[in-house]
Amino acid sequence: MSNPQLEIQLIAAIVAVACAIPGVFLVLRKMALISDAISHSILPGIVIGFFITQDLNSPLLILFAALTGVITVILVEVIQKTGLVKEDTAIGLVFPTMFSIGVILIAKNANDIHLDVDAVLLGELAFAPFDRMFISGMDMGPKSLWVMGGVLLVSITLLILFFKELKVSTFDVGLSSALGFSPVVLHYGLMSVSSVTIVGAFDAVGAILVVALMIAPAATAYLLTNDLKRMLVLSVVFGVFSAIAGYWLAHLLDASISGSMTTVLGIVFLLVYLFAPKKGLISVLYRQKQQRTEVSLITFLLHLNNHTEKSERHINHLQEHINWQKVRSKSVVDLALKNNMITIDNHIVSLTEKGKEFTGKALDYILTNRDDKIENIKDDFFLFRG
Repeated sequence: MSNPQLEIQLIAAIVAVACAIPGVFLVLRKMALISDAISHSILPGIVIGFFITQDLNSPLLILFAALTGVITVILVEVIQKTGLVKEDTAIGLVFPTMFSIGVILIAKNANDIHLDVDAVLLGELAFAPFDRMFISGMDMGPKSLWVMGGVLLVSITLLILFFKELKVSTFDVGLSSALGFSPVVLHYGLMSVSSVTIVGAFDAVGAILVVALMIAPAATAYLLTNDLKRMLVLSVVFGVFSAIAGYWLAHLLDASISGSMTTVLGIVFLLVYLFAPKKGLISVLYRQKQQRTEVSLITFLLHLNNHTEKSERHINHLQEHINWQKVRSKSVVDLALKNNMITIDNHIVSLTEKGKEFTGKALDYILTNRDDKIENIKDDFFLFRG
């Protein structure tokens, strides 16, 4: 493995970690789209910063770009608070306008200068090792590595210092205000960190990968845990894994590095989306099937409870009376037998003492609609444990 290959993977990993931290809070605050808005609307800030400094490598460009990102967030919220449009509509109005202003400024004032949309928005990881930082003639390594390393250090420091405040304001704005934490200050602080992270990263990895690294790992982690600390760790793990795996996929296919990394992020999210233990699609469908079976079981037991005559409790008559298909009837009867809710004698179905107790609790819940009447019913009667 060559030195540039190591540097590319190291840059990608650091960008992934730096993006994962604010990304978690953006996902939890339901502001995922704002990262895409910021990644495009910072163009005017970069252009204005260049006009002032006349240097594409000036750190002031990051400052102006971050400021433009915060202005974008403010404009979105001002439009949203009018109540005339929703947040997604406001984002769709603001960031194309800001991006277009940047394009116009470039077209009118930078025709003879190497400053165009590709130069400021479409980064390429393969070229990152060639943009070196020199101090007193000494090669300090890729510039992107130092820039993103600095951004990551700031993000981690702020996360440690304000973790409690961010956590409270993210999940309960009212409690945050009551405890003396200003939700507004924390919100714009988060937006500022997000803007700086995006600006620092897109020059190396490109706008599309920045958005993917900020949102996809956090969204994937959210499907696996409700614990904030664990979600942060999982987001970092998913981001770094996708960055490294994406690089080697690109190497294998001789394809775009950023595109390959984004593809791996999508594949990881899809796998978790399908197979997550609690929130995965397969688990959700399985629980829905269990719930349908539970309702059918309660219906079946209530029918038995309400009829003492044998003709109404004959196994064949039950299928006709409740109007179930044969397979569904068999599954419900089997479940009731496994849980010792019923007995069958000469095709006549009867409730056991356990079945009567369960039916009584279920009926009590139906009449009162109080959750505490049924919250422990599955544990008490071992439903779905076969």
